[in-house]
Amino acid sequence: MKKILFAGLLAMFVLAACAEEKPTSIEGQWKLVSYGPPGPPANQISAAPDVETSIEFKDGQMSGNVGCNGFGGEYDVDGDTITFGPIMSTMMFCEGPVGEQEKWALAVFQESATFVIDGDQITITAPDGFWSITLERK
Repeated sequence: MKKILFAGLLAMFVLAACAEEKPTSIEGQWKLVSYGPPGPPANQISAAPDVETSIEFKDGQMSGNVGCNGFGGEYDVDGDTITFGPIMSTMMFCEGPVGEQEKWALAVFQESATFVIDGDQITITAPDGFWSITLERK
């Protein structure tokens, strides 16, 4: 009887631990939440309202659209660093808040950036440390 009770408690503990496990991979689809100097998203510029954004990281390839142009390229993750290959993008003219949003979001995808995953959000900080974007899992 004690063995059954112990096995049941152990199973409940394992299931509870798995339920609390948070994703730690950048792979998946994300949407832009904010951009600006590193810090809390509340101190950043909110993503343009009513603009569908999507960034996908999968198998070393990234692609997306943060408001105007489609873009894509390669990436590699090592610890908390993500190294981007050359980013290719369509070249439509984008002005206003959407143009600014795209300019600064794409500026983060240069060379080697650092990232932090916190629950369903990821913050990617540019190599110079002066600019970051915050994304949320879709």
